[in-house]
Amino acid sequence: MKGSKANGSRWIKTAAFAALSLFSTGSWAGMYNDGKVFLTGGVFTVDGAGGGGAVPWATITGYESRDGINGGVGFTYVRLPNYDINWIGGSVGFYDRFELSYVNVKLTTDLSNVNTVAMAADALGLAGNLGLDPHGSKLQMDTYGAKVRLFGDAVYTSDSFIPQTSLGFLYKNNTTPEFTRTLSADKAKDWEAYLAFTKVFFRYSTLVNLTVRYSAANQIGLTGFGECNNGRTECDDDKDFRFEFSTAYLLQKNFAIGGEYQQHSNKQKNKPVDAGNLLSTNDNGDALLNPLIGGIVGGVVGATGLRNTLAQNESDWYDFFFAYAPNKNYSLTFAYLFLGDIAVAREQNGLYFSLHATF
Repeated sequence: MKGSKANGSRWIKTAAFAALSLFSTGSWAGMYNDGKVFLTGGVFTVDGAGGGGAVPWATITGYESRDGINGGVGFTYVRLPNYDINWIGGSVGFYDRFELSYVNVKLTTDLSNVNTVAMAADALGLAGNLGLDPHGSKLQMDTYGAKVRLFGDAVYTSDSFIPQTSLGFLYKNNTTPEFTRTLSADKAKDWEAYLAFTKVFFRYSTLVNLTVRYSAANQIGLTGFGECNNGRTECDDDKDFRFEFSTAYLLQKNFAIGGEYQQHSNKQKNKPVDAGNLLSTNDNGDALLNPLIGGIVGGVVGATGLRNTLAQNESDWYDFFFAYAPNKNYSLTFAYLFLGDIAVAREQNGLYFSLHATF
């Protein structure tokens, strides 16, 4: 076992050394390229892929042309009434043809109803099984992505009627599976695919993008994938097609405004949180643990009352943004998000900030 760990450590160190060597020698200087037009590679997205804030575009991330490589790292922070969400990750574009990306997202809850359930579960020694924390429960997910340009070129053949078209794949691994199970999801990890079409109208300083995504994600995967009913005896992880749209208008060559729309599924509509026997009722409809929970939380909220506040819902996402790139090394994006209902919280609309540094 020790030998295996040592070998794994050596491989990691070797890979890190090779990467450092690549980026610190003349070989990288020969491959580096930033010949694209400002902002046409997109900004840092919630999936890690190049695009708008939420919607992946057909353009390849970074500023590389067909003659080189370019990539970047990004950080995004979103403040909503009941959630704090942050993303951190990076992506690399190869010869304006292929893209690899990774992003980690963490969502922290601030919900009195969920905290109350967590307190009761913690007192009973069940909080870990439910993935809940009385001081603020968390959801966390890793997303690995790849995208390839199939045909068309949004920048260099903008006079053509054919849009740039790219095919993308995402593998999402929610590392808080107990919490997604509590949210009645079928799975904590799954794959997605999307086809994106991007057209730049230079005459009108406008970019238009349509993306069709094939997915079973709930809340982009943050609350899991698919659904389960009747004590997890009936589960459904079927994927469906979802449409996404984004547009950006260049006020100046390095300053854009725009908006996005992302269609979501609603398999979790009115689905209760699956807290096992914690919120179960007897044949008379009385909560089995109501007296116990009432004692734990000072009688503020009983289990029967909690049940009514723990029905889930999911809304389509909208946003309006503006992005500014002082130079080709970094860009800033500010947006206002209309995310609607997220799990058991209603009207989650708020501010978005993202920083994208390219190299």
